[in-house]
Amino acid sequence: MNNKFDALKDDDSGDHDQNEENKRDKSQSSSKRKAVHFWRFYSHIVHPGDLTGHSDFHLFKEGIKPMWEDDANKNGGKWIIRLTKGLASCCWENLILAMLGEQFMVGEEICGAVVSVSFQEDIISIWNKTASNQATTARIRDTLRRVLNLPPNTIMEYKTHTDSIKMPGRLGPQRLLFQNLWKPWLNVP
Repeated sequence: MNNKFDALKDDDSGDHDQNEENKRDKSQSSSKRKAVHFWRFYSHIVHPGDLTGHSDFHLFKEGIKPMWEDDANKNGGKWIIRLTKGLASCCWENLILAMLGEQFMVGEEICGAVVSVSFQEDIISIWNKTASNQATTARIRDTLRRVLNLPPNTIMEYKTHTDSIKMPGRLGPQRLLFQNLWKPWLNVP
């Protein structure tokens, strides 16, 4: 877990004189504690499929706001997948686990993810930093297909944030920001 999300903060103890083996053991122990804290919190929140009305959940890396205009997002884009009703919770869980477990293997390119639940449809999207990097966007697409176990005929749309800015979206006041909910509960000592 090299990438830090607002939900998963590292604690720097200040002890920098340990040898490399002790650092590795401490890092693995810290990752295990973070995973335990994540699951403790995640098991008590409402999952996307249990929501009524329209709601958006966001999970973004630490310091990145879920806004097109954020410096980390402004040159990027997002893969969008429209889901059959009833699949949002399972797909969301698989997606955030893949992000936290760094399964996309695109370095710092992933910014965050969004799941939008409404009466008509559920949508999952994953945001990246560089829309012009076609190899990276293709790798993200292929990893999404694998981690979400999508059938080959699933329609996936890639949209740059500059295109999204030109076309107003459905961002409403009922938006639920995952990163702000997680901060109080997941400060890992």
